[in-house]
Amino acid sequence: MAVLGACMFQSEVIDRVRQVLEPGDFFQPAHTTIWHALLELRRQGAPTDPIALGHRLKRTGDLVRVGGAGYLHELASSASVGSGAEYYADIVRQQADLRALQTAAVRVMQGATTEGADPEEVRALLNASVQEIADRSRRSSGGRLNRFATDGWAFITDTSADTTPVWGEVGNAAWASGESLMLVGPPGVGKSTIAQQIVLARLGLLTQVLDMPVQQGEKVLYIAADRPRQLARAFVRVVNPADEEVLRRRLVFWSGPLPASLNAEPHLLAELAAEHGADTVVIDSLKDVVGKLTDDEAGLAYNNARQQLLRDGVELLELHHQRKQSQDASRNQRPVLDQVYGSAWFTAGAGSVLFLNGAAGDPVVQLHHLKMVNGEIGPMPIIHDHPRGTSRVDTCLDPLTLLRQASPHGLTARQLAVQITGENNPRPADVAKARRRLEALVKAGQAAQENGTGGGAGGGQATRWTATARHISVVS
Repeated sequence: MAVLGACMFQSEVIDRVRQVLEPGDFFQPAHTTIWHALLELRRQGAPTDPIALGHRLKRTGDLVRVGGAGYLHELASSASVGSGAEYYADIVRQQADLRALQTAAVRVMQGATTEGADPEEVRALLNASVQEIADRSRRSSGGRLNRFATDGWAFITDTSADTTPVWGEVGNAAWASGESLMLVGPPGVGKSTIAQQIVLARLGLLTQVLDMPVQQGEKVLYIAADRPRQLARAFVRVVNPADEEVLRRRLVFWSGPLPASLNAEPHLLAELAAEHGADTVVIDSLKDVVGKLTDDEAGLAYNNARQQLLRDGVELLELHHQRKQSQDASRNQRPVLDQVYGSAWFTAGAGSVLFLNGAAGDPVVQLHHLKMVNGEIGPMPIIHDHPRGTSRVDTCLDPLTLLRQASPHGLTARQLAVQITGENNPRPADVAKARRRLEALVKAGQAAQENGTGGGAGGGQATRWTATARHISVVS
């Protein structure tokens, strides 16, 4: 009933459902007749609503037999607009498969228990029944097995070589389209504050977050499973009456727990997004939508839910927590992926992982990029303006600012890495990144490079960079 009702609401749903079901999969003969009528209307490009469907069935003389116009309207009310049709069709198909198995089992049992039964004949009957079931399974699931398959050339060439950023820039994305972004940190460091700014940017109410552009989307579903009232108070800081129309039309909040944990029902996340027409989903937070975070099976099941959603073209932002730190752990210590709480499968399936390091309520926290799409974002200090609900990058660690402060002698790449990371012995990767940022300033004409000399008995000189003079024009 739900499948047929969804097909009446949106005729294009029929194209997806027919990949899953055969007409004989319906248990009620009347439903099979209605399905044939829907297929014919779809073939003609005609409407499939109860009125058009009733007219079609009346012409073929089947309307009274299927229950009349009243029953068609009852079917139409059995499902919301096109929502979950393929999921419901899977249920119908599974039940049809079970009936086929039961029929085959009874046929073989009757053959085996008949007086004077020949074992060879029963064995042949069993093999024929198994083959028939296998053929039926392939036919009924053929759509499912081919729905997301494409040839090798199309897969390679139709996928852009450049990652499309949802947040960030090409070659330096904090969040890439088609891959999830996980925002991690201890409680109170501003994960929700940054998430809400990204949400507003997806709605077109902001253009940048932390000096990085955000691609505008269509509609956001925010799963406020953790402290929804507190989240509502946080959003009050950053919206105004002029935003009402956008927020009513393009932002939906789900308050409190989901109907089931996502590790128990991986289909649920994609269903929720489809139900609300969302192209972006925010989960706040993972601990509230997954059963046992430390269980690898739960992690794998959640990743299944995540990938199903992404495959449907929906972007995903996940808020998550870190493992509890030991008392002797340094707050200035660079975080690593192992500090993300739960099974490793949570981070393994994420496209990008950003970590906010600090203590609850700190106005300044450190952002680290633990898992990168392409280029690394940060490390960078983030200043939260808690009363206003905004965040910005602390520009005191901007490479050009640091170069100007270091004049006239300038800085080496290692010295810049020390200042940016706050570590006396920065990693080679941090030094290399600092060098790239300095070279970019040279290309932009904002810095000059003095090449160093190699080592030897007298030692060597490292390459240094200095800020170029700023030209100021006086207008009279």
